[in-house]
Amino acid sequence: MPGGSVHRARAFAPAHVSGVFVPRLEARDPRGRGSLGAGLVLQPGVTASATWRPGGPRRTSVTSDSGQRLPISEEVARRLAGPRVGALDVRLRHDLPIGHGFGTSAAGALATGLAVAGTLGLPRRKAVETAHLADLFGGGGLGGVAAIVGGGLEVRLRPGVPPFGQVRRRTVDRELLVGSVGPPLRSSALLRGPAALRRFEEGAELFDRIAADPGWESFWDAAERFTDVARLAPPRLRAVLRGLRRRKVRSAQAMFGRTYFAEAPGGREGAQVRRWLEREGVPFRQVAIARRGAHALPGAPG
Repeated sequence: MPGGSVHRARAFAPAHVSGVFVPRLEARDPRGRGSLGAGLVLQPGVTASATWRPGGPRRTSVTSDSGQRLPISEEVARRLAGPRVGALDVRLRHDLPIGHGFGTSAAGALATGLAVAGTLGLPRRKAVETAHLADLFGGGGLGGVAAIVGGGLEVRLRPGVPPFGQVRRRTVDRELLVGSVGPPLRSSALLRGPAALRRFEEGAELFDRIAADPGWESFWDAAERFTDVARLAPPRLRAVLRGLRRRKVRSAQAMFGRTYFAEAPGGREGAQVRRWLEREGVPFRQVAIARRGAHALPGAPG
C-alpha cells in the first residue's frame, strides 16, 4: 500500500462504579488532578479497535456501536496521532450504557488510548496520561482513568495518574447487581456545580475511614453513607436503594448516574431479591468485579 503498511491494534478498558468521591483539582500539573475516593472495577467495559494507515490524507475517525459521538475518545485519538500524516480509524464497542455512572467515558478514552498507542508504537504511559487529560478537560470524570488502570476494589489515595496519583487495590472475587432507573446524567454539570461539590466535601471523612481500612465491608459502609450524604439520587433510585437495604442487600448509587450497584446475594436470598426487582420493574444485570485493569488485546480488528 502506498505510504507504508497498515497497523492494527485492540485494547480493552473495564467499566467502574464509584462509591466515594472527593474532587481534588488543586495540583498545578493536571496529571495530578482528579479525585480521592473508592470504587469497584467491573468486568464489562469498552473494547477499542484501531487501524493506522500511514501516508495519504490526514484523518482521524472514532465511531461507536452506541451511535453517539464520543468527543473525549476523539480527543485522545487526535492527540496521540499528532502531526503524523495518515488515516486513523477507531471503533468502540460498549458492554454497558453510556452516561449511567459506569465510567464509560474514562473506559472509552483509555481503551482508545491503548489501541492507538499500539498502532503507533507509543508507550502505555503516554496513552494513560492522554486519556486522563482528555477525560478531565472533556467533562467526563475526575479520576476514572486512574481507577481502571488496574482491577478489583480500588482506593484512590492521591489524585491523578502515575507518578502523581496513588491507588491501592484489593482483589475481590465478588459479583454485583447493577441497573439504571432513569435517563443518562451529564456528569460534567454535576462535577462543576458548587452545591454538589460541597456535598462531596462532606464525604471526605468517609474517604479517610476507608483509606485507613480499605476492605470490602469498610467500602460498603462508606459507599452507602456517601450515597446518603451526597443526596444526588432521584426519588425512583432512592426507592430502589431503600428496598434493597430492607432486604439486607448492601447498595449504593453509582456516581454519577441514576444507577444502583449492590452486592449480589446467592442462594434463596438472591432469588428473592431478583424476584422483587422483577416485580418492581427494576432492571438489573449481574456483573463480576474485574481482576485485571485496562490492557492490550491480541489479534487485529475484524
